[in-house]
Amino acid sequence: MIISEKIFYLLDKNGMSQKDFAAQTGISQSTISDWKRKKTNPSADKILKICEVLHVTPYELLSERDMTADEGSDYLAALNNDEGIVLETFRNLQTKQKERLLGYLEALKDIK
Repeated sequence: MIISEKIFYLLDKNGMSQKDFAAQTGISQSTISDWKRKKTNPSADKILKICEVLHVTPYELLSERDMTADEGSDYLAALNNDEGIVLETFRNLQTKQKERLLGYLEALKDIK
């Protein structure tokens, strides 16, 4: 899987449009469209911003590992059924929903 394919896979997985991605990265929509149409990859100076917006590490994006191969694997094991429900629900949220939930969790930590 080439880098541009991983980007479009992650866009789809996160429920993000090319327009939203362009706005958040500052990369033109035509450039992003070229990656898809011409099967080209982004320039090196854009990688860090792309990773930040897609919530992946540069290693994950640039490695030769197929991102779709790990679709069912768990990185964290739930200790009980409730934790399993929370983990599974979080994984299925769109990016903005995840960010909102993480913000809420941060606020809960401050409550005494």
